[in-house]
Amino acid sequence: MYFAALLARTQDGWQASDTELDNVETLSDLAELARAASLDDDTVLVFIEQEDAWFGLVRVEGEEDPRIFVSDAAAAARSSYGEILTNELLGGDDDSLVDELETLDLDGTEDGEPDGDDDFDPDSEAVPATPLGDRDILMDLGLSEKELLALDTDALMEIAEALGAADVLETVR
Repeated sequence: MYFAALLARTQDGWQASDTELDNVETLSDLAELARAASLDDDTVLVFIEQEDAWFGLVRVEGEEDPRIFVSDAAAAARSSYGEILTNELLGGDDDSLVDELETLDLDGTEDGEPDGDDDFDPDSEAVPATPLGDRDILMDLGLSEKELLALDTDALMEIAEALGAADVLETVR
């Protein structure tokens, strides 16, 4: 189960709206959805969360390239919307990432390889089970990299509280 919301920063504060991701197939689709929520090329944050398994943030400002952060890349890559984000961050094409994910065991190791760290290959195309993306995505809005990386369950509400937008996010939850 996913929860997705848009938070648009305006002169009057943050405005929140829940959003359906049914028609989102690419990062460009997601960015256009965010831009449509902006009145004057203001900052728009897209929150995506999947049952406390992972969360993702996409920050869109005007026509600039979206900034992305994912809390657990491996978990996100196994889901349809998270795959869009991790694929963009890892720079692969959709088919190669899907093929790679199909070879992963639930513990994140490839078929036939031992679980030990001694065999870790940094050039491997495996998706890391770590945060991935722009760790400073919310720095100028009041949430440091350290605070972002420390978030666990109910992360989106904690982020909204740090931004002063908890009340508006709660209305769409």
